[in-house]
Amino acid sequence: MGKMLMACFLICASIAKADERIDVLMLGDSLTHGYGLLPENGLVPQLQRYVNSQRDDVRLINAGVSGDTTAGGLERVAWSIEPGLDAAVVALGGNDVLRGIAPEVARANLMGILDELQKAQVAILVVGTHAPNNYGPDYKQQFDQIFPQLAEQFGALYIPSFFEPFITVGQLDESASQYFQPDGIHPNATGVKMVVESVGPIFMEMIAQAASN
Repeated sequence: MGKMLMACFLICASIAKADERIDVLMLGDSLTHGYGLLPENGLVPQLQRYVNSQRDDVRLINAGVSGDTTAGGLERVAWSIEPGLDAAVVALGGNDVLRGIAPEVARANLMGILDELQKAQVAILVVGTHAPNNYGPDYKQQFDQIFPQLAEQFGALYIPSFFEPFITVGQLDESASQYFQPDGIHPNATGVKMVVESVGPIFMEMIAQAASN
């Protein structure tokens, strides 16, 4: 009987501990996935270490898929929302730009993603994307404004881009090449560290929101 009571106690304790944990879905593309990097150097592991330096009750779930678009994110967001999910980062749109997907299509997909997350009552951080100038000013303006507008509409936190540490006057600074892999698109391990240091404070703000819910 004593052993059974002890077993029940341990099971209940583990369940309580799991309930206290803050689970964060990282819904993104190759940058979130960690393309071209050793596993420990990817965005999610580096961000996890950043969080762990401040609190030990947060688990990041890597839902990054290389090459994914907002359409792909919309297709998988519903089954990516695990029971008990507390927060989510939405970092999609870069591949939409590379494929020249119409801004209104990307907007509709992101609205669908955010609607699913809002139904799950989780804290949300929206990461924006800057369209390049070569698509023309109209495309750039329409695409760039999707993210802050939807973040406001859904009451989400917002950052303009993961690449903010490397951007000067709306474009990547020429000196930033040292922080990127040879493809010039994906940050190297040092570049990811800079991204984490930049996004870290607002990420922790999202965690605080999730913890208070």
